Amino acid sequence: MLATLSAALSPFFHTLIDALPTPGHWLLMSVALVVAYVIFGIAGFGTALVASPILAYAMPVAQIVPMLALLDFGAASGNVVRNARAADRDELRRLVPAIVLGSLAGGALLLHLRPDVLLRALAWFVCAYAVFALTGPRAKSRLSQAWAVPFGAVGGMLGAMFGSGGFVFAIYLTRRLERIEAMRVTQATLIGLSTLVRAALFLFAGVYAHAPMLATAVSLVPAMMLGMWLGKHMTLRLSREQFVKAVNLVVLAAGIALLMRSR
Repeated sequence: MLATLSAALSPFFHTLIDALPTPGHWLLMSVALVVAYVIFGIAGFGTALVASPILAYAMPVAQIVPMLALLDFGAASGNVVRNARAADRDELRRLVPAIVLGSLAGGALLLHLRPDVLLRALAWFVCAYAVFALTGPRAKSRLSQAWAVPFGAVGGMLGAMFGSGGFVFAIYLTRRLERIEAMRVTQATLIGLSTLVRAALFLFAGVYAHAPMLATAVSLVPAMMLGMWLGKHMTLRLSREQFVKAVNLVVLAAGIALLMRSR
């Protein structure tokens, strides 16, 4: 009976092994993810924008976003579980309903508008904001909590349309919260929520039935954990001003990446 079962499973395992990345590609992917999750650990977003161009050399493009959704959810959930009390629950209560509405609007817009035009406009706006935040005068007052609605809605909309809405939440939180840890954990909670929704959609669509992609994702978990650990420890050494500057630099990099993507 064991021999029969082994013979039946042998083709499956051979197919699985053949579909896995080569050792060289796996090493390249691991390095890319360590760098991406260092940035994620500092800013709370940016994984797909940083890692996707490198991962595209080693795996099919269609598998990159679903795999990163799993890894991002794991990274964000780890942050939330370890530091749940640091999250600003008032901001979450204000942002989450707006994010849900924005996600629904983003799905509808994606069906009726040209995504390339929207992506190009978004990229220029992000770059302009980041340059202003890095070079302009420092804001002396906090944003009003009423801004949670437009920021949450726009972030949810962009997440639904392009898978890249985390920087919008970061812009809002850096203008609302004083404590770095509160910013990090609140951002991680929002990213965890958005990636959970995205991963659920991929699950229902049958994307995760692809065993080699799941095996690759599991093999890259150590790279994700190392990047998160490095990012967290780098953040602990930053002042609030340095932290905000680091976030704005990542926002600028995200805008440039979006410009390149929109060509």
